[in-house]
Amino acid sequence: MSQFELLRFERVGAVAHVQINRPEKRNALSDPLIAEIKQCMLEMPSDVGAIVIDGVGDHFSAGLDLSELRERTTAEGMYHSLSWHDAFHQVQFGRVPVISVLRGAVIGGGLELAASTHIRIAEPSAYYALPEGQRGLFVGGSGSVRIPRLIGFARMTDMMLTGRVYDAQEGQDIGLTQYLVDAGKGIEKAMALAERIAQNAPLTNYAVMHVLPRIASQPMAEGLIMESMIAAISSGDPEAKSRLAAFMEKRAAKVTRD
Repeated sequence: MSQFELLRFERVGAVAHVQINRPEKRNALSDPLIAEIKQCMLEMPSDVGAIVIDGVGDHFSAGLDLSELRERTTAEGMYHSLSWHDAFHQVQFGRVPVISVLRGAVIGGGLELAASTHIRIAEPSAYYALPEGQRGLFVGGSGSVRIPRLIGFARMTDMMLTGRVYDAQEGQDIGLTQYLVDAGKGIEKAMALAERIAQNAPLTNYAVMHVLPRIASQPMAEGLIMESMIAAISSGDPEAKSRLAAFMEKRAAKVTRD
């Protein structure tokens, strides 16, 4: 792994813990930080089975670092947006699942980054906003694609037009997060889930990350044939055969309610 200036990186067994490290800026996302996120995902060690990402301090990310804004040509603005798309694509469509732990501000680009992760865990301090409309801007980090898939087009429209802010409970209720935990418990929950995910068959994890969202955006007929193909590929994998044999021989635990 490269040495990062704006990220912290730690290994805990098969789990990588990545932290945005700009607490003095509420972990605002600068272009160098975006580049480091992309590089971190691309260089992730091959024996990592899951990733947990959060922010150092009280906030996940307050979004775009407005102090870095400058006049750009139309072409420069496009390239800037595409660089964010590229980084967040590596988060969503990288090699292993990513869990985000959300505290404090999850605003603008911070919400776009969170939306690119596969599982989102909130603590009670988390709050969500898309203030681009009040800044004379438009989302540029893939938010218009990813966020409506979580909360719906109408809710995102409301957030951008009115500046509406959702608190942690509201974010859980509308689907921004899958888990809401007590204060200070986010990392503990994320690490437990990541360790469980890392024990799954790698091919299944990869299919859930890469194929499931694409099936969801396809017409039914195309989605069903793709599902059949991936199901056949997965079940034919030696790892699947070994795990099924262990279950049939009562060497694997049955599903129970925790």
